[in-house]
Amino acid sequence: MNAPASTPAGAPVVRVVLADDERMVRTALRVILDAEPDLKVVGEASTGAEAVSVVRAERPDVVLMDVRMPEVDGIRATEQILAGMAEPPRIVVVTTFENDAYVYDALRVGAAGFLLKRAAAEDLVGAVRLVARSDSLLYPAAVRGLAAEHARHRPPVAPPWVARLTEREAEVLRLVATGLTNAEIAGRIGVGAATVKTHVASVLAKSGARDRTQAVILAYESGFVRAG
Repeated sequence: MNAPASTPAGAPVVRVVLADDERMVRTALRVILDAEPDLKVVGEASTGAEAVSVVRAERPDVVLMDVRMPEVDGIRATEQILAGMAEPPRIVVVTTFENDAYVYDALRVGAAGFLLKRAAAEDLVGAVRLVARSDSLLYPAAVRGLAAEHARHRPPVAPPWVARLTEREAEVLRLVATGLTNAEIAGRIGVGAATVKTHVASVLAKSGARDRTQAVILAYESGFVRAG
C-alpha cells in the first residue's frame, strides 16, 4: 500500500475511493471528506468494474462502495478487491436500507461495515476514520442485528475452527461480537490491550475471517453466538 501522506500536525491522511453510479452522490461525499484535513478522496468509480480498477491503481486505505451498481455490483467488486490485493483497503458498503440482503452479503465476503446514504456528514467522517483504525466495529448494534436475523433462517453448523479456539479466545470473540474495542475488552477481562490484540488476531486466523466484522458474522452463522 502507498505510504500515507500526513497532515501538517503529523497525523496520517486516510486515502479514500468513492464508488457510486450517481455522480451527485460521489460529489457530495467528496466535498464532505475533502473538507477534513486527515481525509482525502483519491479516486472515483461509477461501476463495480471501474471500482476494482481504480482501487488497484490508487491503493486507498478505505473504499466507500455502493452495493447496487451496473456491470459488477458492490458485492462482487468487494470480493474481487479483497481477493486480488495483498494489502486490500477497508471497504464500507453504502446503502439505502440497513436490513438489505445486499448489505449482509457484502459483510459476509469481507466488507468492514456499512453506512446509510442518509447518514449525517459527521457520521460519514467518523465512519471512515473508525474503519481506517480497524480496531472496532462500525455500528455494532446494526451488524449484530443483521447477523442475528440471518442466523435465524439457517441451521447453525459449527465449523472446525470453533473447537480450535482456546477458552480465552472464545471469550474475546464473544466480547468482540458485542461491539467492544480491544481497550474495552482488556478492561473487561483484566489483561493488556496488546494481549487482546493478539487474541483477536488468533481468532481471525483460526476462523478465516478477514476482520472483526466478518468474525461476528461467522460467529452467529456457526451458532457460536446465539441470536436473540
